[in-house]
Amino acid sequence: MRRAVCPGSFDPITNGHLDIIARASKLYDVVHVAVMINQSKKGLFGIEERIELIRQVTADFGNVEVESFHGLLVDFCKQRDIPAIVKGLRAVSDFDYELQMAQMNNGLSGVETLFVPTNPTYSFLSSSLVKEVAAWGGDVAHLLPPVVHEALVARLGEK
Repeated sequence: MRRAVCPGSFDPITNGHLDIIARASKLYDVVHVAVMINQSKKGLFGIEERIELIRQVTADFGNVEVESFHGLLVDFCKQRDIPAIVKGLRAVSDFDYELQMAQMNNGLSGVETLFVPTNPTYSFLSSSLVKEVAAWGGDVAHLLPPVVHEALVARLGEK
């Protein structure tokens, strides 16, 4: 069975993330979406909320499993017998950092990293940018799956 992982913080998941996951789901039998736990950061959405939102927006793919992880991604991969990491690249600046990570991960465990060029529609998109624009009242509905946009608007309305 061909398995891969799409890692990230997904706070919240955007249409750019979803595009990469969808494309990976066509190439692999099982795609694990690994939601990173970073104890030093307070996200807008809790880990369980992110997992639930991702499960909702990937349910139609039929081969996506969503869970959290803490620690080294290569350990997550080893524990689940996942030989490949799929990462989206938005720009050359992403490549510099991601190449170093890919080489380190391969050196630590032999796990390969596949870079998928981001759809140009989403080349500027990041969760941080979406949250910032939304916090100032900007319309980000076209950048998020509808259920995620609803959750974002509700969360920002609480603040």
